[in-house]
Amino acid sequence: MSTIDDYKAGMTVYGCVTGIKPYGAFVRFDDGVSGLIHISEISNGFVRNIDSYVKVDEYVMAKVIDIDKEHKQLRLSFKALSRNTRRYNRKIKFPGMPENIKGFGTIRDKMPEWVKGEYDD
Repeated sequence: MSTIDDYKAGMTVYGCVTGIKPYGAFVRFDDGVSGLIHISEISNGFVRNIDSYVKVDEYVMAKVIDIDKEHKQLRLSFKALSRNTRRYNRKIKFPGMPENIKGFGTIRDKMPEWVKGEYDD
């Protein structure tokens, strides 16, 4: 029988969903170890209802992202299994803004011009 010490971050694991709460899904493994897939680790998109993704008694595959040895629980993720694990990076564009400028400094620098109405439609 395995213990919590046999699990490592980055492992892919297969277990049974034993419970669903508004904040996540609980998963138990055959060796008695359990884990939680937090709602923020279910999908890259907005998750309104976890029941739309998993059901109690369903077997699921997840990736171990952290191990809480004190509470003997795994922190699990569906998102980390996705081939496209990069977060959606939306670029906000303002008229006249150079492509290579990033960060909030641009907003601070451009705010006086915008307040004057130079970029109004």
